Amino acid sequence: MINKVINGPDEAVADIFDGATLMLGGFGLCGIPENTIDALLRKGVKRLTCISNNAGVDDFGIGLMLKTRQVVKMISSYVGENQEFERQLLSGELEVELLPQGTLAERIRAGGAGIPAFFTPAGVGTEVAEGKEIREFNGKKYLLESWLKADFSIVKAWKGDTAGNLIYKGTARNFNPMMATAGKITIAEVEELVPAGELDPNMIHTPGIFVQRIFQGSHYEKRIEQRTTKS
Repeated sequence: MINKVINGPDEAVADIFDGATLMLGGFGLCGIPENTIDALLRKGVKRLTCISNNAGVDDFGIGLMLKTRQVVKMISSYVGENQEFERQLLSGELEVELLPQGTLAERIRAGGAGIPAFFTPAGVGTEVAEGKEIREFNGKKYLLESWLKADFSIVKAWKGDTAGNLIYKGTARNFNPMMATAGKITIAEVEELVPAGELDPNMIHTPGIFVQRIFQGSHYEKRIEQRTTKS
């Protein structure tokens, strides 16, 4: 069995090139690849297209790469928590493709499954449909959406083994499993790395066949995006 373990996040991103398309797992700040984002900041790679449900917040997650102007395009669903994102969008510095969340998820899943396009009713009659083919099925209108794929998919898991098999924990599962299938190279950072054979096969969410590189993260802040407490 192939051992896919690498020395850390800096080695993981060493061949990510200027102008690359990246998928980054997570939902809000939950399940984001914190260590790999830090490595991308250190590397200083630029002109990135980032496919992610959101853009993090101003001082955490993808928001850090927006501050350093490493991202030129975002393909996302929800971006309301990032003021720097808003500023760059309104000033024309950042190209943005906003999608219904289900459409974003299905376009990524389609990319991983080898399905080049599909029809969906989401977005019909809105700006989302501009320039897209519309057909009628059983009396209802649907628009054509294309798959999404990436040069590199970067995901975060709870546990992984040396063969690249991954288990996600709770809601941190979110976009990570589908993104793991849709990249030419998938990089996985995990909180706990174990020898191959130690994970229960029935619990594995992402089979190792989809993962090319895996490492154990050294720190996780796991920041809470919106904290509500009783007085």
